[in-house]
Amino acid sequence: MTVFWWLTAIVLMAIGLIGTVVPVIPGTTIILGAAVIHRLALGPNGSVGWTALVALVALTLVTYAVDAAAGYVGARKFGATKWGLIGGAAGALLGLFFGLVGLFVGPVIGAIAGEIIAGQRIVKAGRAGWGRFVGALAGTIAKLFIALIMIAIFLMNVPSPL
Repeated sequence: MTVFWWLTAIVLMAIGLIGTVVPVIPGTTIILGAAVIHRLALGPNGSVGWTALVALVALTLVTYAVDAAAGYVGARKFGATKWGLIGGAAGALLGLFFGLVGLFVGPVIGAIAGEIIAGQRIVKAGRAGWGRFVGALAGTIAKLFIALIMIAIFLMNVPSPL
């Protein structure tokens, strides 16, 4: 039965790692869930301790903060106004209805549209959209890095099944 729970944890962590790149899947939450399931199934002597679980919860919360701030910071660094930020958020919501492409393109188009509605020139609007994209990309890379750290924490704190 131990092998089953190890395989479950490994598969869930792999799905979580993919989820850090795919916007719809809550990657780090799945990784945290895999560690919690492993702990519940195998108990405190066969799985991670409380310290590791607290660290995983903290890192999961950090990824949510990074995800929320990345697009905003990127757009602001490239000169977006509040209209560009509002447009980027609206584009992200509308992008949900257009699959993966919409999730990546929606915020960019939204930021550009928001800037144009606010009366900005197309060059400034394009810069705001580019900033939104760069921020989102940096956030995704940061989340991927944090997810790898979470998996490493799990593997380093769990007793070997062999």
